[in-house]
Parts: sequence; C-alpha cells; structure tokens
Amino acid sequence: MRARLILPGLLAATALTLAGCGTEKTASSSGDAEKTGPTGSGSSASAQAGAGTAAVPKALRFTGTTVEGKPFDAATLAGKPVVLWFWAPWCPTCKAQGPETAKVAAQFQGQAHVIGVAGLDKTQAMKDFVTDTKVGTFPNLADEAGDIWKKFEITQQSIYVILDKDGKTVFTGSLPAGKGLADKVSPLVG
Repeated sequence: MRARLILPGLLAATALTLAGCGTEKTASSSGDAEKTGPTGSGSSASAQAGAGTAAVPKALRFTGTTVEGKPFDAATLAGKPVVLWFWAPWCPTCKAQGPETAKVAAQFQGQAHVIGVAGLDKTQAMKDFVTDTKVGTFPNLADEAGDIWKKFEITQQSIYVILDKDGKTVFTGSLPAGKGLADKVSPLVG
C-alpha cells in the first residue's frame, strides 16, 4: 500500500525535474541516508559481509539486479567507502558523468566501491547506456521499480551518494561531468 503512495510521488517529482537534469544540489547529512525501512534483503544489523569481518550498516541493506541480470547484494560492500551514482539512460548530464565515474572506479579499485543505480527507464536502455558510455567496469544496477532510489530518497537523476566505510552519508549531490568525485573519495580511503 505504501509503495503505491510513494511511486506516484516519485514519478511526479521526476517529471518536474526532467528539465533540471543535473541541477546542482548541496551536500547533505552525515547520518544514514535512508529514513525508511530496509528494501530488499532484510539483513539484520549483525549481518556480516564478504569475508565476515565488517558489520553491514543500514544503508547497505538492499539487494538488486545488475543490468546484465545478475543478483547483487549491497552487504558485500560493507567495510569500504561506497559511491552510489544514480543515473538515467536518457540523461545528457549522466552521460557526461560516465567517463569520470569510470575513472574514479578504476583509481580506487580495491579501496572503495563505485555502483551505478540506473532508473527511470527500461533495462534494455540501461544496458545500452552502460555500453555506450563504457561504464561497465563497475556494477550498474537496473532499478526499474525505483526501490533503491526510494531508499536513498533520490528524486532526480545524476546524483551521487557517497558513504564512508561505516555506511554514513558524507555527500549527496550532483557533480557536473563527475568533476570533484575523486576529491570526495580520496580522504575516505586514507
């Protein structure tokens, strides 16, 4: 029932922001990104990730499917900084962010995770975007239903959410052409 109330609001907000694709947004809270319950896996706070050494923070308690159709569990990201890049296949600002986002993913490989979260279109369009922009070097999730977007309260495309190693949000906003992304991630891996 609640999903039916949220989805129309998300769609309405999206329609209002289409003209503002990539508009600047300021940094936000230093707390957990979501204020609603977990989406997807329903892992408990004591859930373990990867090798079992890092507790899974609330922000990383979600699952999804990559644009290639493979299952994805965000719990595997626990213990390292995470960049979530919310994009839409038809967004020119998102296309401009692709090269820098891929560069940052390669630069911080093994130290931080970069995950694309595609929405506002069909999976085939998302796959085409990944191929065309050459961002297939890191996972890109097909979030057609908008579940992950809702979890992080994202209402427009071309937004980065950066989490520290403890899962706390340290930045939420747009970075034109992805410029400055490396500068935001670098202090988190030190």
